[in-house]
Amino acid sequence: MSTFSMGMAALGGVVLAGVVAWNTWTSRKNTPRQAEAPAGEDPVEPGQRQEPVLDEATPLPVPEKRPALDALIDAIAPIAVEQPVSGDAALAAMPHTRRAGSKPMAIEGQNAQTGEWETPQPGRRYTAFQAGVQLANRTGHLNEIEYSEFVMKAQAFADAVGGALDLPDMLAEVARARELDQFACDHDAQLSFTLRARQAAWSPGYVQQHAVRLGFVPGVIPGRLVLPAATQGLPPMLGLSFDTQAAMADDPTQSALRDVTLSLDVPQVERSEQPFARMRDAAVALATAMEGVITDDNGAIIQPEGLDVIGADLEKLYDILDARDLSAGSPQARRLFS
Repeated sequence: MSTFSMGMAALGGVVLAGVVAWNTWTSRKNTPRQAEAPAGEDPVEPGQRQEPVLDEATPLPVPEKRPALDALIDAIAPIAVEQPVSGDAALAAMPHTRRAGSKPMAIEGQNAQTGEWETPQPGRRYTAFQAGVQLANRTGHLNEIEYSEFVMKAQAFADAVGGALDLPDMLAEVARARELDQFACDHDAQLSFTLRARQAAWSPGYVQQHAVRLGFVPGVIPGRLVLPAATQGLPPMLGLSFDTQAAMADDPTQSALRDVTLSLDVPQVERSEQPFARMRDAAVALATAMEGVITDDNGAIIQPEGLDVIGADLEKLYDILDARDLSAGSPQARRLFS
């Protein structure tokens, strides 16, 4: 073999080795990062729900039970009765659905013993009732058709228990609903950050493993994790979500995620919980641990000073909600902004 031929053969070997190395590097780069299985423990599958372990000696506090109706956000119609009505009779007279169009409605009775308003219960007696329908929620304000449906259901209940229904003026209540809906639209806030991978993609298990370390637990929907509220029964403080199909894939370890979304529904969480600070800390911690960046919905990187501005704006929003008696996390705010 000539020197030229040997040189070309050697060059071909170098090129082939380079191609193999390039393919290997590209394969590793495109392979999503996997969760690390702790020694002696079985890894949690991305689609598997994992309940938080709670100390039975220190149970989570439960929210205070309050009547469902509130004149601030409901149109309320009193129902007078001549004599006490049993809870069993009241329950039998309840409408089959507790909605008027897209608006929740409720009927409460005044407990003959305590004088408190409550949802009718069997074995108790009630000296008065009231029916109410919510003025607004995230679907819009109460309209004339929904109000008419509420009237029919409230009147049917009143007739069944032998009561007299006193309805508020429809036009006045619809006008009040429009005003409340406008306020809600102007002061609703649902924040979200997008965490994007700098280089290697993430597998669902990799994301879940890092999120669990920050207190997140798998939610009911595949591809969603939540940071539970400090009080049992309240909405979660934060949400972390990614592609549902990736979480439900036959082999989730091969699903490549380039981004995940961290979210906060501001009116649903009490101000005292400092949810934005928790959101900010979680975003920074996840971005650092998973080698990602924090961006907005348009893909622009959010700098620390940008987070400061968002936090300052939120404090102003909290003040406005407090002044309207619709403090974030209150039962009224959770109903209005739902």
